[in-house]
Amino acid sequence: MTPLRLALLCCALTFPAAALAQRVMPAPVAPDAKVAALRDAALKDDVAWDIVSGITTEIGPRPDGSAQEARARDWAVAKLKSLGFKNVRVEPYELHNVWERGAESAEVVAPFPQPLRLTELGNSGATPASGLTAPVVYFETINDLLLAPDGSLAGKIAFVSNAMQPTQDGSGYGTNGIARFLGPTAAAKKGAAAIVIRSIGTDHGRGPHTGTTNFAAGVAPIPAAALSVADAENLERMIKLGKPVTLHLTLTPKFVGTRTSGNVVAEVPGTDPKAGIITIGGHLDSWDLGTGAIDDGAGIAITAAAAKRLMEAGKHRRTIRVVWFGDEETGGFGGIAYAKAHADERHALAAESDSGSDQVWKFSTSFAASAKPVEDRLAVALAPIGVLRGRDAVHGGTDVEPTLALGVAGIDLHQSALRYFDWHHTPEDTLDRIDPEQLRQNVAAWTAMLAVVADAPEEIAPAPAAQ
Repeated sequence: MTPLRLALLCCALTFPAAALAQRVMPAPVAPDAKVAALRDAALKDDVAWDIVSGITTEIGPRPDGSAQEARARDWAVAKLKSLGFKNVRVEPYELHNVWERGAESAEVVAPFPQPLRLTELGNSGATPASGLTAPVVYFETINDLLLAPDGSLAGKIAFVSNAMQPTQDGSGYGTNGIARFLGPTAAAKKGAAAIVIRSIGTDHGRGPHTGTTNFAAGVAPIPAAALSVADAENLERMIKLGKPVTLHLTLTPKFVGTRTSGNVVAEVPGTDPKAGIITIGGHLDSWDLGTGAIDDGAGIAITAAAAKRLMEAGKHRRTIRVVWFGDEETGGFGGIAYAKAHADERHALAAESDSGSDQVWKFSTSFAASAKPVEDRLAVALAPIGVLRGRDAVHGGTDVEPTLALGVAGIDLHQSALRYFDWHHTPEDTLDRIDPEQLRQNVAAWTAMLAVVADAPEEIAPAPAAQ
């Protein structure tokens, strides 16, 4: 036998044993017929579609602090009452330093004059009313911008053209989103007169993606905008031809002071106050470019529809609280206000839906070991609709992160993000982007989750933080 064949044989003999040593036989779990019946009935749900269709048609875009957002709260209260929820109310709070979009336009002045499509980033500074004309300095990535010498961008427009790729878990948003979240601050610190970025999106169209940027303390906001992906690619091609490129930008947003926002809250009362509250929901506000269908009309619709199915199935041990959070998009102040207002209440669980409406494919929890049987029952209940058990750390999302930070357990029902960032924060965030069958699968997943957790006899607490 040759040394190579001997080595291969040894690997064949040892690898399976080593792999098996790392596997743990799962505990047998009998499927719960009542949970399965609720889950399967939800696959024919029409309540979620009714909610998201209603809010996009009757209200439309719902920018934070706007009259549209106030109308949306009134609409939400009426809708949740009509669905049969109890204790429906608005919990108001103040938004400070509210930002409003102004005029926005861009054009290449030289060497190839033509208009570009772009949109202001939330909290952007303004150009003069007549606009700003300046040369462009190109950075392929945010890291290249960070490496630029201090003062090197004085009187110039920074252009960051990082490219986001679609992934099922949406992880590219966090990586590439730094160009939007932090790029304007970095450009301002280096003296830039303005910054444009390639939209943080996975499409190749001419609809730009907006979103918030936050300037660091002591940094004066500069004009900041996102080019549509197609226009960013075109601008990059111009630059690579080797001739200096000059842009003319007109961005006239403004800050309008303090406005009132609020969280809309509704409940399915439980029978055991000591068992804790299950808080679920999404955010009622949206950006102004589209009608807020996938972000986050779908999320409020999915969670409310699932809670309604539990309500119609009878009494449950834990109270299910549906929260349609205000102001997620420009700072997450709705989630902060909720956590502050309800810090003294016993919460068993917090979870949100805020990744569109495409199918749930994986779930993860932050349960303590004592609640592992609940997670095992969840795995059995969700597997028939294609939802796998994951081992990821629970993120929760902007709206429930402040509640999770109080020591509350969380569940993430991960939705496929392969299409989501094609339309996220764009004029294309409209009802026609929602697939009704995938929306129903979401309702079924949330219904199954609630059916397991709402009546679980175990205490549900978060796992201890890693040291």
